[in-house]
Amino acid sequence: MIVIEDKKTCSGCYACMAACPKTCIQMNADVEGFWYPNVDKKNCIDCGLCEKVCPIGKTFPFKTFSPESYAVINKDENIRMQSSSGGAFTVLAERILKQGGVVFGAAFNDDFSVAHKCVDNIEELGLLRGSKYVQSRIGTTYKEAEKFLEDGRFVLFTGTPCQVAGLITYLRKPYDNLFTQDFICHGVPSPKIWAKYLEFQKSKEQENTIETVEFRNKIQGWKKYSMHIKFVRGDYLKTLTEDPMLKAFLKNLCLRPSCYACAYKTVERISDITLADFWGIEKILPEFYDKKGVSLMIIQSKKGAELFNEIKEDILWLQVPIEQAIQGNSSMVKSAQMPIDRAKFMNEIEENGFDKAERYWTVSLWDKMITKVKEIVKRIFRRNNI
Repeated sequence: MIVIEDKKTCSGCYACMAACPKTCIQMNADVEGFWYPNVDKKNCIDCGLCEKVCPIGKTFPFKTFSPESYAVINKDENIRMQSSSGGAFTVLAERILKQGGVVFGAAFNDDFSVAHKCVDNIEELGLLRGSKYVQSRIGTTYKEAEKFLEDGRFVLFTGTPCQVAGLITYLRKPYDNLFTQDFICHGVPSPKIWAKYLEFQKSKEQENTIETVEFRNKIQGWKKYSMHIKFVRGDYLKTLTEDPMLKAFLKNLCLRPSCYACAYKTVERISDITLADFWGIEKILPEFYDKKGVSLMIIQSKKGAELFNEIKEDILWLQVPIEQAIQGNSSMVKSAQMPIDRAKFMNEIEENGFDKAERYWTVSLWDKMITKVKEIVKRIFRRNNI
């Protein structure tokens, strides 16, 4: 029987719930809105399968493949502008769909909560495109993916590293027709905090219905991405330094406890391909930088390399040494740091919503001065090679 003693060890991947033969495990939200397994002890037969498929503490045998990294741009400019970075995910997904396969990824529900969804046609692929800075509910998608794999169809499963790990441990055997793609993850915010944010936005726009949401709109540029909410009457558009949800996310105030001690912060991954924004591309490959977004694609397996070779005619690409590629992506190897006022922030949002949240990211003049002095000292040390 699975027991979560330390919340930092559970990523809420749903593998235990999916594997339970008696369906006696439910994923219930805690006070912060994060899902954890709850076992119906009366119906549990103590088979141990939930513990067997749980990725916590598992050592994954990495493939005998040295990761290769590439700067990638989708040749379709429309798709690229609809994507968070360079549009690499869409090219991979289209390749699988054209071979009669299916693609799993995070999508908005009608109420703009986020859950994993399966699509089997290019027309619906837009549902999975773009970043969603909320933990996605896996639901029954592991079981759905297993059924497609057993039927012999190609499957591309995309998600956070912990979600991909959950799928791999749930399946318990390899499939030649399975392709997995994770991404360099900063951390997953609470679905409950996201719901509070939507309430905050709706309260300012009474009787004005939300039509669409974008976390990474690039109207003001790829680096200065914006939260874009399209209402029936008018639009909301604020950059990452202005929007309260994006600020809370980037300041690590609303992440899942496991994100502060992530077990998947490594260059080598169990997935076939890792995607990310290629931050720092303007320094490494200035000829690739045009402020519209560039994807970093890290090939993690022979299968990943084969899929990459199949899409080369649809992308612009250049290989980059892996050490350079991850310089601007410290989240690949480092967990988010928990702010000292995280608990206060979560309680504040629970009690008062986002109306009173501004003080958690307002920097005082004293703090600005301290930061400036530290930067000057660092420059002096570098200049003197100390």
